[in-house]
Amino acid sequence: MSGIKLRTENLTVGYSGRALIGDITLSLHQGQIMTLIGPNGAGKSTILKSVIRQLALVGGAVYLNGRDMAPMPEREVARRLSVLMTGHIHPELMTCFDVAATGRYPYTGRLGILSREDREKVSQCLELVHASGLAEQDFSRISDGQRQRVLLARALCQEPEVLVLDEPTSFLDIRHKLELLAILKDMVRLRQLAVLMSLHELDLAQKVSDWVVCVRGDRIDRQGPPEEIFSAEYIMELYGGTRGSYSALFGSLELERAAGEPEVFVIGGGGAGIPVYRRLQRQGVPFAAGVLPENDVDFPVAAALAARVVAERPFQSVGEEAFRQARAVMDRCRRVVCPLERFGPVNEKNRLLRDLARQAGKLEE
Repeated sequence: MSGIKLRTENLTVGYSGRALIGDITLSLHQGQIMTLIGPNGAGKSTILKSVIRQLALVGGAVYLNGRDMAPMPEREVARRLSVLMTGHIHPELMTCFDVAATGRYPYTGRLGILSREDREKVSQCLELVHASGLAEQDFSRISDGQRQRVLLARALCQEPEVLVLDEPTSFLDIRHKLELLAILKDMVRLRQLAVLMSLHELDLAQKVSDWVVCVRGDRIDRQGPPEEIFSAEYIMELYGGTRGSYSALFGSLELERAAGEPEVFVIGGGGAGIPVYRRLQRQGVPFAAGVLPENDVDFPVAAALAARVVAERPFQSVGEEAFRQARAVMDRCRRVVCPLERFGPVNEKNRLLRDLARQAGKLEE
């Protein structure tokens, strides 16, 4: 990662001259993905639209390759920066090749006639986004995921150094979300693009971003690498979450735990307990879980959903004290679920818990 391709200085954005967010300082480097996150209406799209000159700046400046963008001619900006914004477009009677080819307008003459070189570049960009087979298809008759790929090809046809995207995965299913972001990551690596985008999907933002900017509504609240941003406490604070929880480990949300004293004891571990925890939560059944090492994959989900978790220190065999606590909790529960099929020396006492539950007639077989 090297030179700064896009920079804002004392940027203030808003509408009709009224400031919404001020003191925005961003530095986007070559080969970097910078992602804006934050609640709906916080101002992510307002920032992006101001950066790309769809909205007039209230204050400050945006620099593209070290030059103030404000006086730069549109054609010159379009050769360095391309945009993929949220929303459906409805071109009439245009093939996917035609739509992608509109990205060559900064390089064609006034009549917009494509040269052989232009057409070759369009074909190359469609191939890069795995859309060559769509070239002759009617753009209005393809799926949302296919459209996003064609529109990304159009953006790449501009041969930009900076790519700006507003919620590029909003209308896509899981497969097409992953495809689009994988293609984007490849372009960043292969072409050293600098990417500025907004995302709603926190799990994807955590995985794809090199730098994360948190938009609070009236300010940039925090920015940094994803390892510093995605903590359970901070994400819930940023979004004003009061129910449920966010798992920084998995990058996922969990619903709130069922209220009340545990009715079911789950002997889990190694991921086997997670489906059971979520099933019981859906059914509104309060439960306890154990004995789980604190570094077990089950542990963060159990901590979020269980009324009680009996835990052991990481990398330790289940000890006598944890076993005693788990047995006491289990004795107060009406039934026991044990999704584990095998036990090793480390969790031998969990096997004993299962056997005690079976002897007491509480174990669900």
